[in-house]
Amino acid sequence: MTNPTFRPFCATLMLALGLSTLTSAALAQSDTVQLQSAAPGKDGGRVGLAAVATPRYQGSDQRGGMLVPLLEYQWANGWFAGFGNGVGYNFSQRQDLQYGLRITADFGRSENRASALTGMGDIEPKAQWGAFANFYLSRELALNASVRYGAGVESDGTQMDVGASYSTALAPQWRLSMGLAATLTNASYMRSYFGVTPAQSAATRYATYTPDGGLRDARASLFVTHQINPKTYVTAGVSASALADAAKNSPLTRQASTVTALLATSYMF
Repeated sequence: MTNPTFRPFCATLMLALGLSTLTSAALAQSDTVQLQSAAPGKDGGRVGLAAVATPRYQGSDQRGGMLVPLLEYQWANGWFAGFGNGVGYNFSQRQDLQYGLRITADFGRSENRASALTGMGDIEPKAQWGAFANFYLSRELALNASVRYGAGVESDGTQMDVGASYSTALAPQWRLSMGLAATLTNASYMRSYFGVTPAQSAATRYATYTPDGGLRDARASLFVTHQINPKTYVTAGVSASALADAAKNSPLTRQASTVTALLATSYMF
């Protein structure tokens, strides 16, 4: 199970992973749920701020910087809410296993975000319904999975996220963490974010493109966290992402492989 001493660190790390992979919005919600903001059986939360350098949208060759607020809270009865996890309920009472349901937001995409999107129209923000499961194989190794439904133009896009994370102590106040993750989507999601309809083709002169569902991207991340005091943490790291063929071959994709950098600080309360 996860070492309680580093629960605040794990929470910062996994939210960082979520922010680094979902670069299409200034307030992106995490692909996996991380209930590490309080000790087992206790109420608690965390607040902080993250600076992120990231592409303007998935597949963009234009980069930008943004400040993202970090705010999470969880209750001993299983409920949780926050910018990263969304709003949901954990049905498990075990420390090494978490599973439940949640509501998150897909923040859509504005055609004004990058020059390559001009004429593509906006994808409006949507609510997503989902489920999640986390299993801690040991204090250091965790497996994560989630499903989200409701994104895209027709509100029927589905994303399934799977991943694993490993962390180890470098020194008493220093921790190194690594993560691997991948996202699979249905055709509706892919066509909303990577496809080009005949109407969009006429407006942009891109060739029409109708991708199928499947693997969207794979990611690898490396983060280092310093514990300033028992309640304050600073995390820095990078995440590398590579689009799979269906997304990589889109006329909207300018760069299939990208690196996102992040610096975050959080305070437990």
